Amino acid sequence: MAVFAIGDVQGCYDELMKMLDQIHFDPASDQIWLAGDLVNRGPKSLEVLRLARELGDRCVCVLGNHDLHLLANAAGVVEFRHHMDTIEPVLTAPDSDELMHWLRQQPLFYHDSGLGFSMVHAGLPPEWTVAEAIERSAEVENAIKGDNWREFFAHMYGNKPKRWSPKLKGWDRLRYITNCFTRLRYCHEDGRLALKFKGAPEDKPLHQKPWFEMPNRASQDDNIVFGHWSTLGVGQYGNVFSLDSGAVWGDTLTAIRIDEHPYEWVTVAADPEGLPHARKKKPAKARRWF
Repeated sequence: MAVFAIGDVQGCYDELMKMLDQIHFDPASDQIWLAGDLVNRGPKSLEVLRLARELGDRCVCVLGNHDLHLLANAAGVVEFRHHMDTIEPVLTAPDSDELMHWLRQQPLFYHDSGLGFSMVHAGLPPEWTVAEAIERSAEVENAIKGDNWREFFAHMYGNKPKRWSPKLKGWDRLRYITNCFTRLRYCHEDGRLALKFKGAPEDKPLHQKPWFEMPNRASQDDNIVFGHWSTLGVGQYGNVFSLDSGAVWGDTLTAIRIDEHPYEWVTVAADPEGLPHARKKKPAKARRWF
């Protein structure tokens, strides 16, 4: 069985299908991991969701910030609509309710002990081990799966609290966990989340570090694949593997085979003509280390 982890698709269904063809994906025996942000900004979010749902356990997904944004809109929390959103076809589809229910069942953090790999959309704060990340993920997942899931999304948005404490409770606790798994790129050197800057490490503010470069990171011995950060550069950074190569902006879609070593990297070119926002963003300063 081949297992490929794939970076942010963001509604780039055509590019995803090219990737599945490129890696000779066989749903009878292979598995793909999608590192969050299945939807939004690209033109075919509805098709991506339908495919992922149809594949069942042959497709492992984690939720990204854009996936949560879609669910928030489905929950009626529309104050944060963005002019580049392309989620309306999902919200008005005849199978929208079924797709939203399926999406709410997906985790924020996934760990496969057999492969020795974990997957998250964004990152982990320095204090958490993988075991703790699994527990924290379950807390938010229970809120999203529950009958009162709409209430969670009414309280989800915001940058605070910035520092982890086991004593955090209620919406503050769930918001912190959610921000780590779906929005994190940098931490302040004292461990606080730094959520505002989204650029490349060479342009970062002073006294901030990429989350995976934090000293004494509790997960530093674990293999982790993640997306979310097209300006970082695609490739291996120690024991973590960055997969977002900006397909939705007209660059490429990237995958890595993680069930055997040496790791096999695969890219497919995006078609800028088919992407509504490809020419509205400056090219990412993406470095590729493979």
